[in-house]
Amino acid sequence: MSSNPQHDADHALAYPEPPAHPNWRRRGTAKPRPLTPDEQKRNRELLLVAERKSRTRAA
Repeated sequence: MSSNPQHDADHALAYPEPPAHPNWRRRGTAKPRPLTPDEQKRNRELLLVAERKSRTRAA
């Protein structure tokens, strides 16, 4: 029997994903707190650095 990527993908999708661990769920309806302006600035800077980095990997 030969294996091809399409068959492998179909086989992987045949199994349902397990439910998330109870600790991963938020309790209640509390919304996440908004980011501070300093946190927003840091996130933008980190995003710019990540976009400039090369995506090639060393072997």
